[in-house]
Amino acid sequence: MMRVVILGCGYIGIELGRQLTAAGHDVVGVRRSDSGCQAIEEADFSSHQADLTEGDDLAGLPDADWLVFAASSGGRDAEAAREIYVDALGDAIEGYGARESPPDRLVYTSSTGVYGDHNGGWVDEETPLEPTTDKTEVLVEAERITRQQAAAHGIDGTVARFSGLYGPDRYRLNRYLEGPVTEGYLNMVHRVDAAGAVAFLLTEDCARDEVVLVTDDEPADKWEFADWLADECGVETPPKQTKEERLAESDLSDAGRRRVLTSKRCSNEYLRGIGYEFTYPTYREGYRAAIDTYTDD
Repeated sequence: MMRVVILGCGYIGIELGRQLTAAGHDVVGVRRSDSGCQAIEEADFSSHQADLTEGDDLAGLPDADWLVFAASSGGRDAEAAREIYVDALGDAIEGYGARESPPDRLVYTSSTGVYGDHNGGWVDEETPLEPTTDKTEVLVEAERITRQQAAAHGIDGTVARFSGLYGPDRYRLNRYLEGPVTEGYLNMVHRVDAAGAVAFLLTEDCARDEVVLVTDDEPADKWEFADWLADECGVETPPKQTKEERLAESDLSDAGRRRVLTSKRCSNEYLRGIGYEFTYPTYREGYRAAIDTYTDD
């Protein structure tokens, strides 16, 4: 049994805590708010209330054999992201590294946003990073801290680079059923497999000081995905639009423009190769619960 501390134990962290607890490990989820800690307790493992940006709170965190940094900046700007992904992460590594018994492992959950645009081409762990925003540049820096700063304290850091997360409360059915749907690719991973991959890396002792791209088997063409979803839900297929049509619309924000222009297909060949088996290998399995709920209503 290992003591696992999940810093920023939210959407993925709670699922990870459930899985590791079921496997017999002692898990503590760390959240800032009362409601966040309550959600952890409802998932049947221990919570610890702390603000990761406060030094005194960091000093009071429980000891860990394995440390997972899964905190979120809440979708805010690059400055807020830096406070969490660089400053708080770095402070946590320094604090834990100075303890009498530092963690053996650290897993930091990153994003495939660090790749930038590849014009629909394939990317994997060896693909050079090309962040296109201030926020994704912060994520690249956080990946460096995970591997280099942790190593200086004898902690083996691993970067789990997630593609688009989906699952309970994040299916976004109406978005694709109503449209319009802009052409491009969706790279996705179900919540169960995002957490499952991190649990696998820890329990199977894989990918120390490495990056692992966590994504499902099939990057989905958005138009094909939307048509499949509509057919499964028994509704008309949604309207479609090309990138050029979407870019011509006056309501498109700068962030929206970048999303339209950024296209890639993420490979999970390495994760599959080290032995991880997906519960939801494609969106067809992963969206089944959402489709059943939609058609039952």
